[in-house]
Amino acid sequence: MGRLDQVKMFVLDMDGTIYLGERLFPFTKDFLRRVRETGRDFCFFTNNSSKNRGAYLEKLARMGIEIPPEKMLISNGVILEWLKEHHPGASCYVVGTPPLREDFRQAGFVPDDPDADVVVLGFDTTLTYEKLRVACDLIRAGRPVYGVNPDWNCPVEGGFIPDCGSIAALVKASTGVQCEFFGKPSPHTLQYMLRQTGCHPEELAVVGDRLYTDIAVTSGSEAMGILVMSGETTPEILAQSETKPDLVVRDLEELAEMLV
Repeated sequence: MGRLDQVKMFVLDMDGTIYLGERLFPFTKDFLRRVRETGRDFCFFTNNSSKNRGAYLEKLARMGIEIPPEKMLISNGVILEWLKEHHPGASCYVVGTPPLREDFRQAGFVPDDPDADVVVLGFDTTLTYEKLRVACDLIRAGRPVYGVNPDWNCPVEGGFIPDCGSIAALVKASTGVQCEFFGKPSPHTLQYMLRQTGCHPEELAVVGDRLYTDIAVTSGSEAMGILVMSGETTPEILAQSETKPDLVVRDLEELAEMLV
């Protein structure tokens, strides 16, 4: 509770934390209201690289949550910021959806070069065998490969669907090459969150439903990791995990009750 008192900014996961699929949890708006009432602030961060910032802003607006663009953070931004520094001007082959590829275009990268300098794997709900073939050929030819986010599955109403981590596992099985991941829990992402929010680590709390992404991103730092049990993590998974949150709550409703 002492650590919670220091928090000025809640970085909220989305799938499994504030909504599930197209269903906003009934307690989400009350939590956001309580954050403001206590003089704190919030923003959102999603690892889901199948969409872009505009799509998430539109989705939140449909659910009655209006926020400025700078409050919507996404794993796409983390890898693009890093690529601009480490591979400026590189051509890319992006295994991803049209919105992800468009983010690359807007950032000044060619996203669909079959002879690319860099291969990028995203959460591709438009995945085809041809995309996999081209990506694997490039990786075997020595091109570096990066994953936008490491999630194995994406929670949806009725269950889960394979995410970027699962696609990367398929590519590794074929090529023998493990990609470097961005998004949560990459240290790149925590630094990105701190830069975007202007917070010191002890002033930041990452709230989410996944131990291996939302909570692990704060490991070894002074940032706080708060696990909500409204999504992927079960009591059994929590008990067996080596990654431990600083705080476990049933959902955002219970967390709101702790804010003073």
